Amino acid sequence: MRTYKIIACDMDETLLSNDATICQRNIEAIARATAAGIKFVPCTGRGFRSVAGILKTLQLYDKRGQYVIAFNGGSITENKNSTSLYWDAIPFALANKLYQKSVTYGMCTHIYTHDHVYIRRITPDEKAFLKGRMDYIPTEKRTLDFLKGDAVSKIIIMNTDDAILQKIHQEMRPWLADAEVSFSSNRYIEFMHKNVTKGVGLLKLAELLGVQPEETMAIGDNINDIEMLKAAGLAIGVRNLNPRIRLYCDVITNANNNEGAVAEAIDRFIFGKE
Repeated sequence: MRTYKIIACDMDETLLSNDATICQRNIEAIARATAAGIKFVPCTGRGFRSVAGILKTLQLYDKRGQYVIAFNGGSITENKNSTSLYWDAIPFALANKLYQKSVTYGMCTHIYTHDHVYIRRITPDEKAFLKGRMDYIPTEKRTLDFLKGDAVSKIIIMNTDDAILQKIHQEMRPWLADAEVSFSSNRYIEFMHKNVTKGVGLLKLAELLGVQPEETMAIGDNINDIEMLKAAGLAIGVRNLNPRIRLYCDVITNANNNEGAVAEAIDRFIFGKE
């Protein structure tokens, strides 16, 4: 059996159950993997600070030699002392342009900086979805001038109708030459700096740690996980995956995100348990 040194794992709908908690089966399997010297790396669209609670649950908070890939690959942080190893934000002028165009749709819009999430026109459905997942600051600003001098890592438009998100994507193409676009959680279109993906983040971390790409394992469920799955030596999709990513997965788990899909992958491919 091939030895894997890094497990890059998506958070929402992969590691986390639908109620935003982590099941005990996953917690125990991750503890066994890290005790065996494996790097268990949350690979998420969120910022590093917003996963502090998850790291505490997994006993990885402030741990030396454990890492988080955040902002869809735009940053890499060592957990010990929140040490930043890599950071690729959107140039401010581009971020402001993307945000001002996003505002014209009149939909719920997120702005991610290094330390905070700002949300414009949050809906009751979005409030319910984010409960237990992250903190945010409401805003009704129509430009990003209030963040001038800050680094913007990501802008998101929320709508649960995929056809609407696809239409927005098509209409915004003239603004996207220097931006990367992805989709997540069956509700978001996300705009990052060009070439920022979870796959780039995973390969960058592997390079920093002297790990070969084939020694990495990725676990995910949705569109923004595709590049991570393509980059990894072993690509695992959880049973509740978006069908559009199935062809990028080497393996689909029998368990879904509520049943310990991550633990199933760890037991099978790290410890050889069937």
